[in-house]
Amino acid sequence: MDNALLALAGAVVAVTGTLLAPILSQRVLGRVQAEQFSREERVARAQWLRERQVVELETRRACYVTANAGYRRYRVELMNYLWLVHKGAVTAQGRTDLEEARHAMHASFAEAQMIASEAVLAELDAMTRTLSSAYNRTMRLEEGSPRPGQSFEEIHALLAGIGEQWQAMRGAMRDDLGVDPGPAGPAAVES
Repeated sequence: MDNALLALAGAVVAVTGTLLAPILSQRVLGRVQAEQFSREERVARAQWLRERQVVELETRRACYVTANAGYRRYRVELMNYLWLVHKGAVTAQGRTDLEEARHAMHASFAEAQMIASEAVLAELDAMTRTLSSAYNRTMRLEEGSPRPGQSFEEIHALLAGIGEQWQAMRGAMRDDLGVDPGPAGPAAVES
């Protein structure tokens, strides 16, 4: 009888093993596939995040290039216009060039307000205030009603001495982009 029970127990174990093998192998396979899918999903998400960071960095870079060029052009046109005012030779073309540069600078500033970091925006705000002040002083000088401190020489000194402020603005942009600060000194703003 003992042999019969052992044989019966062996048969039950063998039949149970045979019946459970496909179920257990499916579960193991399911786990392996789930882990593989999860790993692939993490890799795809990481790749998507990297690509997104690259696109965002490139968008900020393009924005900063546009802003830097727009501000620089506006400063140059403002200096040109100041000279025309000083010589008494203001022309419609000179006024048009100044206004086009001014509008381009405002457009690049508006774009930067949507994209730039807080540090860059602070520098752009400061530069905008400086250039706006020079513009208002130049317009008053042209009208013949300058206030004290708004002579040609003082406005020209303001525009010519913008180098340190420009360096801070450019440095904030470069820092935000993760590149070295670049050359130092006023030569970076020569007109």
